Amino acid sequence: MNESDDKRLQEVYKSTLERLYEATPAFQKIGAAAYKPGLNTMHTLDSMLGHPHKNYKTIHVGGTNGKGS
Repeated sequence: MNESDDKRLQEVYKSTLERLYEATPAFQKIGAAAYKPGLNTMHTLDSMLGHPHKNYKTIHVGGTNGKGS
């Protein structure tokens, strides 16, 4: 990866974060206090984002022990 690619990735990352913060202002402002155990918060966020996972087929492969296999 060259310096130009690195700068482009940084720009994409920054614009993605800005887009997420604009779409979820309540989550952005609350910060660490927004943590609540359970899935209700994630369901709310998913709903605010318009259930993006339903727009394409996905296979989720999960493992244990953090091996990433």
